[in-house]
Amino acid sequence: MKRELYATGTPWEPVVGYSRAVRAGPFVFVSGTTATAEDGSIVGQGDPLQDVVRTRMYVVNIDQWEQVGRAHGDFFKDIRPATSMVEVSRLIAPEILVEIEADAVVPS
Repeated sequence: MKRELYATGTPWEPVVGYSRAVRAGPFVFVSGTTATAEDGSIVGQGDPLQDVVRTRMYVVNIDQWEQVGRAHGDFFKDIRPATSMVEVSRLIAPEILVEIEADAVVPS
């Protein structure tokens, strides 16, 4: 199976040894704060958001769940992927308040 790796150039990607997104066959796994490109595609490859089947939201303050949920709903209200929201003590940088992961199944 062909495997494509996508990086965003953050300083911790090579140190930790991970990709921001991985496409393997019809599956796309996107991690972090750059889950979608401005055009609404997954990893900028033209894969529409409606292919997203699962998201995970990590927030540093669960009291902000409504605002985070509304933002998620703005993108996914008609798609309605399986999702979860979890409070974490902190993320990799203090200015990051929310981190989102997305899994998609896209046409090969």
